[in-house]
Amino acid sequence: MAASGRQIVTLTIVGPLGREDLPGLYARARALLEGDGVELLLCEVSQLAADAVAVDALARVALAARRAGCRAQVRGADAELRALIAFMGLADVLLA
Repeated sequence: MAASGRQIVTLTIVGPLGREDLPGLYARARALLEGDGVELLLCEVSQLAADAVAVDALARVALAARRAGCRAQVRGADAELRALIAFMGLADVLLA
């Protein structure tokens, strides 16, 4: 019998990130989401600089979460990263 309740997993993303890091990060997210019952992937980004690569990485992680049947949410983002996420149209997807 499956355990009831919501399962939350955390993915810590530390920068600096380069475009060459994105496939590996996507694979890490997919590995965390394997199995049943994950409803939320928390992306801990308190050590991640605000730039386009960071937002691209977060969008890819959100895509992995959606494909696994759950959602992603950013935690620990500074004001600059939150503003960039919103500017790029991903606030509804990544910010609570």
